[in-house]
Order: sequence, then structure tokens, then C-alpha cells
Amino acid sequence: MSVDRVEEPDADLSPGFASLLRGWRDRSTPAVRDTSGRPRRSPGLRREELATLAGISVDYLVQLEQGRAANPSAAVVAALARAMTLDLSDAAVLYRSAGLAAPTSAVDRTVPDSVERLLARAPGWPAAVYAADWWLLRWNPAWTALMGDPLRLTGRSHNQAWYEMTHDTSAMWVDPLERERFRDALVGDLRVARVAHPDDAELGELVRSLMGTGPDFADRWRTVRPSVYRGARKTVDHPTAGAMTLDGDVFQPAGSDVRAIVYSAAPGSVDEERLLSL
Repeated sequence: MSVDRVEEPDADLSPGFASLLRGWRDRSTPAVRDTSGRPRRSPGLRREELATLAGISVDYLVQLEQGRAANPSAAVVAALARAMTLDLSDAAVLYRSAGLAAPTSAVDRTVPDSVERLLARAPGWPAAVYAADWWLLRWNPAWTALMGDPLRLTGRSHNQAWYEMTHDTSAMWVDPLERERFRDALVGDLRVARVAHPDDAELGELVRSLMGTGPDFADRWRTVRPSVYRGARKTVDHPTAGAMTLDGDVFQPAGSDVRAIVYSAAPGSVDEERLLSL
């Protein structure tokens, strides 16, 4: 699978950006509870994890943290801020330290503490947190069991809209019409985000890149009306547990742009039994 990377320039960079990047990585919250057993030097993201989530190479991240790479693009800074889930004020500082103007309508990718608690206290229900532009920010082990390990994905594949529109996901869907409705809903919601955040560098680049993938996305972008995603019922075919019908409900905390998506099944049903067997 090809790796979708943002441009990686080189030369010298002032130490301000490098020190900020190192400090925020060390203090950032890992996207999912670590079950590898590997000790962490700090509670934050490992370099490999940050590079994977931001869609850049580990070598380039090392150059940035050591002050040996210059002039990161706005898309690179946006990707790093998103991967570390910096709030808008911290992200603005990171932009300015790179010699860039902070966008005035950036997507807020801050994950509230209440949502972190939801992930931690619902171990049996697959749950994940997405930003308004469908970048995956957090997930729990049950999500990994149902959907696969997101850390195995690269580049823009951590964006649900990109993944759904550029990968063949038909094997997971039992009903092809459900898949088509889901794709329409993603594009409609992405149009809402584009209107609300017109100068977000990463969102703009995502939409432009999706327009270049072919008529499937471009036709939907022109014809699907902007509409906030409200969740959907899905019948998925898991490779080991089998087919199950799940309700994918959306929870959006007050005052936040992020949304938590939680999958559940009817109590006492075969679907619930298969879900819990994961």
C-alpha cells in the first residue's frame, strides 16, 4: 500500500519549533492505551507513533525535532498539531514558531477529558473519536478488535473519508447500499466541515487530493448536500466473528467539534454475542 505523505523539505530550522515539538510530543496522550508491554521513556507519543499519525517519515520527524529541517509547510504543521491533539491556542503557537500564520478557522481537534473517560470506561463497546474533518484521534482496544489496528495504516488512511473513498471496503459491508449511503454521509459531513473551516490547511489539502482520486468522490462532492453526520446502522462482516448488525451512534460533547462514535448491538442478540466475542 502506498504511503500518502506531505512534502518533506530540508535545511535549517530555528530551535523554537524543534523544542516545542519535542515538548508537546512528550506530553501528548497516546491515541490508544498501550498494550505492547514496551516501556515508555515518557507518557507521550513515541516518535514512530507521531510520524504514523501525522503521515510523515520518522527520519523527517527526527530532523524537525533536532532543528535540522526547515520551513515545514502549513499542512505538515497542521498534521503534527492534529496528531498531538493540540488545542487551537497551542497549535497557533506551533504555527508561529515555524514562521507561519495560524489559520483563523482551524479545525479544533482537542479531545475533552469527558470523551477520554468514555473510551476508558466502555471497554466492551468499540469506540473512536474523530475530528470534524474525519481524522481519527482516539480509539479503544474494542475498536481495534472490530476494525483492525489503526496504527497499521499510513498517511491519510487515518482519515475516515480518505480511507472509505480510496480503499475497497466492500468485503466488510454485507449490504452494498449501506456502504453507498455511508459514503454519501461522509462527503456531506465533510462539506459541512469545509464551510465551517475554510482556511484549515490540512482540510483543504485533503479535499483537493480527494477530488483528484477520480469521479466517485468528485461526483458526490457536487451532488450530495452538506449535512451533519448523525450515525448509521451497519451490517458488517467480521473475518472471525462473522456478520453482525451494529448501531453506530454519534456523541458530540457540548462546546466541542470532535465526535465519538460508539458501536453497540441489541442486548441478548446474536449480534451482541459476536461483538463481545472479539
